[in-house]
Order: sequence, then structure tokens, then C-alpha cells
Amino acid sequence: MPKVNPRGPNPIDIHVGSRIRLRRQLLKMSQEKLGDDLGVTFQQVQKYERGANRVGASRLYRMSRVLEVPVQFFFEGMGEQSTATGMAEGDQTPIVYDFIQSTDGVSLAESFSRIKDPKVRRRVLELVRTLAEDDQATRS
Repeated sequence: MPKVNPRGPNPIDIHVGSRIRLRRQLLKMSQEKLGDDLGVTFQQVQKYERGANRVGASRLYRMSRVLEVPVQFFFEGMGEQSTATGMAEGDQTPIVYDFIQSTDGVSLAESFSRIKDPKVRRRVLELVRTLAEDDQATRS
């Protein structure tokens, strides 16, 4: 079992921070603007988003109002997690974190969510899968 650094960020704080960042980016809000609305510096917002600083209950409540989401939004996708690693067995959370941490990932998710026709969404998904397989084959 891997050892968790007791001085490192808590996996729950990292998850909450990534959800803060995702929502802020979807709203096209800067860290400065979020910080101003919360009464903190943009550096503090950066620390929240990395999970380096824990978000207190009253601040998380205020953040939910500023970002126009229920408080539960920040905890969605956590599921049952291992206390040792912070991730459930077979969990895809690290892939999702990497995706939502990138500008392209946020932009792709935002654009994809605007496609309302389920058939078109499936075709886009199939296209992305095919491109990923082609890329994998090219690298092999």
C-alpha cells in the first residue's frame, strides 16, 4: 500500500479544488474575479484549486453562490475512495483531472455539451475514439 504524505494535499481537497477550477473555467471567470468576489487574492484561489489550501465551510458556501452551483457540485464524482491513494480501484478520476486541468479539455467539454442531438454526440464520440486509436497505432 503506497504511503500518503501527511503534509501533502488531502485527496478530497484536490478533488474539490479541481471542481472549483472546472466551474470557474466553464464560466470563463478569471482567478482574480473569483478572488475579488470571495474577498481573497487570486493566489489564494490558486491554492484552493490545487488543493494546497483547504476551503472552509463558509467560504465553500459563498463559492457555490458565486459559481452558481449547489455545494454538492464540489464533491460530485468522488465515489468511494481509498484512504491510502484517494482513488477507488479502477477509478478513471486521474484521467478526468488531467482532462479538466487543460484548456483544450474544458473547451472540448463545453462545446460537446452544446450538441443537443444524441446521434451527433455519438458520432463525435466515435470520431474521437477513432482518432485516438489511429494515434495509438501510429506511435506503436
